[in-house]
Amino acid sequence: MTLEWTAALVFALALLAGVIAQAIGRHATVPGIIFLLGTGIALGPDGLGIVDPALLGSGLDSIIGFAVAVILFEGGMRLDLAQLRKQKTVIRRLVLGGAVLTTGGAALAAHWILDWDWRRALLFGTLVIVTGPTVISPLVRRIRLAPSLAVVLEAEGVFVDAIGATIAIVALELALGSASDPLGTAALGMLKRIGTGAAIGSCGGLLLGAALRVRKLVPRGMENILALSAAVAVYQLSQAIVPESGISASIAAGLVVGNLRVHRMEELAEFKEQLTTLLIGLLFVLLAADVRMADVAAIGPRALWVVAALMVVVRPAVVWLSSIGAGLAWRDKLFISWIGPRGIVAAAVATVFASALTRHGVAGGTELRALVFIVIAMTVTLQGLSAGPLASLLHLRRASNTGYLFLGANELAILLAKRFARAGIAVELVDTSSEHAAAAEAAGLKVIYGNGLDRRTLAKARVDTRSHVVAVTASESVNMLFAQKLADELQEPPRLLVAIDPSSTGVAPEMVHKVGGTVLFGRGVELDSWLVRMRHKGVELVRKMYVGPEGPRDPLPDQVLPLYREREGVPRLIDDKTELRDGDIVELALAIEAREAIDAWFATQPWQDVVEARHEPVLVKPGSTTAETPKAA
Repeated sequence: MTLEWTAALVFALALLAGVIAQAIGRHATVPGIIFLLGTGIALGPDGLGIVDPALLGSGLDSIIGFAVAVILFEGGMRLDLAQLRKQKTVIRRLVLGGAVLTTGGAALAAHWILDWDWRRALLFGTLVIVTGPTVISPLVRRIRLAPSLAVVLEAEGVFVDAIGATIAIVALELALGSASDPLGTAALGMLKRIGTGAAIGSCGGLLLGAALRVRKLVPRGMENILALSAAVAVYQLSQAIVPESGISASIAAGLVVGNLRVHRMEELAEFKEQLTTLLIGLLFVLLAADVRMADVAAIGPRALWVVAALMVVVRPAVVWLSSIGAGLAWRDKLFISWIGPRGIVAAAVATVFASALTRHGVAGGTELRALVFIVIAMTVTLQGLSAGPLASLLHLRRASNTGYLFLGANELAILLAKRFARAGIAVELVDTSSEHAAAAEAAGLKVIYGNGLDRRTLAKARVDTRSHVVAVTASESVNMLFAQKLADELQEPPRLLVAIDPSSTGVAPEMVHKVGGTVLFGRGVELDSWLVRMRHKGVELVRKMYVGPEGPRDPLPDQVLPLYREREGVPRLIDDKTELRDGDIVELALAIEAREAIDAWFATQPWQDVVEARHEPVLVKPGSTTAETPKAA
């Protein structure tokens, strides 16, 4: 029996190899593209001969188009317009001015170092304009880069793909002599491609966003496939109207959808990210396999000098010139100057160049593609591995293990957050209720309006940098889902405290412990009842000192809610792992309707009032749902 190598088999093996290579990269905590390039070469014709892109024929172009549409749509979805506006000056300069400067600098390097003619050198310059979200986005997440800096790099990576790819295609047309008026054709061609793509993509994004915003219009479970089909359709429609405008269309569509408050955005973003990971692996394996080592060897060691010129001369010059007067600190400029890895768009367009030049009988296409892949391999490896240490050296990483994040901005969460903020601890709240968010802001607290289960919201809240995350919504199922999400997605999740309901059979303490969390307040609590009491002045706050032995003690009555304890002046929340020590001060919420029974219970226990009991009720302004603690508390 002989194995018949078919296009379908090559496609399937490349798909599987791409996933395995990226999985290895994640375990090794290094950029997955390093393993993808190595896998493509090892499995390609110059290696084991398992993956031969030539068997795909013209189908490779269709695969590239499909993959690029999805990848750039997902890249556009990641961009936050509010954050983009804050850094719009430097982003605009990096994208527009950087495109011109990079083209010129790279062309000079190829001409002087490799003795290439100006046509081929300029084509190379246009190919390395792009950086790309496929490399930048995973990098900034992995090293926990400061948000303002991450926005600049990610936005540059997305937008420069559209600008750079368009410039490259126009340059290719000019090089092949298809234009009678080179300068006029170049200018009109660029404007036509980018403008048409942006218009078609924006319209498509608005239509898709409008459909997803209407609940029940799109049947449950079909949102993801609708978005996928729309992304591909927008790309191909734009390509059909104006060739090579699809990249701009994909980015514009993703940007529009990502900044609309569409239904089930979290699931959509997660699906797109998984699909993007799959397609990046497929493309890099196929495109790397298509590069011949003989072409790489033919360029020789001088190719490394070209890469060095791009990394230490051209890129820094682009960044420092583009950031003049933009308000970037020198540390930011230095870091951005070093980070400019090339990604999938550069590889894809280089493959298109090689094919087009070969078809037209123009020499140098394969060497051009080989040099671009050397640039990709060197920049991804060197900059990807050094980005983390450099960010640490320049103090550009987000602070870690600091502050509290509360899921929920109800009365109880606001009360706890105010206590911790008063002690000088950074606190932030997340809630989907505009009323709750407004109440938290009125209390002087920082609050993020959004769904705590949404990845974009969690990114804004910098959940991966928190020391404690407290799920204190009135829904124990939401609290549990939130804890499960953090446990699954964060390699080192913060300390998780989860409020659960003792009367429910949905979430048991064992389930909370299984995800690495603890039960807030030390036991299940009927939060709805406590929130109602707080709204109707039915709660008193007292501070008591525990004077008993360390270890097991009689449980507090159900009408007593332990808010937090203080030891040596430092407040800490109470959970089912807390063991009180002699001298600990605990603030307690007491239900007024059971005050006599509560006083009688405390009279038999090892507790003492701190100075004096504080029996003022929690105050609520008329018409408000936000509790205000009395000044004496």
